[in-house]
Amino acid sequence: MKAEDLRIKSEDQLKADLVSLQKEAFNLRFQRASGQLENTARVRAVKRDIARVETFLRQKAQAKATAQ
Repeated sequence: MKAEDLRIKSEDQLKADLVSLQKEAFNLRFQRASGQLENTARVRAVKRDIARVETFLRQKAQAKATAQ
């Protein structure tokens, strides 16, 4: 995920992305525990994408709070 793509998304779209990333992270953890995980770098990428989405959600919430 690129920051530019996340910047233009609405809060609802970001929340949907966050849910799907969290599900993917859960599945990757199970694959790693059972020894079926082939792409180990994907775990790190998903964690970073989750953090990136949460950052943009926080920024949008703060901007909304200061606008009121």
